[in-house]
Amino acid sequence: MTIWYWLGHTLSKGFAKLVCSYRVQNREGLRNLPGGLLIASNHVSFLDPPFIGAAFREPLHYFARKTLFDHPVANFLFTRVNAIPVNQDKPEISSLKLVINLLRSGEKVLIFPEGERTLDGKMKTEGEPGIGMIVSKANVPVLPVRLFGPEKALPRGSGKLKRHPVTLVVGEPIDLSDLLETSDLGTKERYQAIAARIMSAIAGLEMTDSRGE
Repeated sequence: MTIWYWLGHTLSKGFAKLVCSYRVQNREGLRNLPGGLLIASNHVSFLDPPFIGAAFREPLHYFARKTLFDHPVANFLFTRVNAIPVNQDKPEISSLKLVINLLRSGEKVLIFPEGERTLDGKMKTEGEPGIGMIVSKANVPVLPVRLFGPEKALPRGSGKLKRHPVTLVVGEPIDLSDLLETSDLGTKERYQAIAARIMSAIAGLEMTDSRGE
């Protein structure tokens, strides 16, 4: 972990707890994680990447909209906290290959299968097939997580932050072996089937009344 990532991680964790009473439900699911790991989450706010990263001791890599890197100061900061620029309308193969190589080398990568933030906090019904390609090529475990609350604290289209509780629910690793090993599906069908199963696993995560730890 670089000094820049450590600083961002520390500030994000403190901010999340102070402003959003941040909690992690099923924190034990974050113990003894494998090296190469794809973390898949719903996407409701700009707060999602730092709030999810705050729950992990190891540094995460994540996609960020390419236009955010246009400003030199933002580019300096984003590149030092493991952000990977991506064109949301048409993701470049080079970005996907970079993520695959990171996973194969034992790194942890955060991805949002929906591709963009939702407007109302509700999950989309389908995920982008790109996550299916990444899983197929990298052949690493997938850990589903789900955020509740960031869409109230900083909703899409709003520049005003509000105090609102945020909970990260950690799921169990998803078994995708049947989809990865079957020859009954074409390549595109396999990618979409993997994305659909990951989306279903995320959607199935619920927040309990105790709000975790």
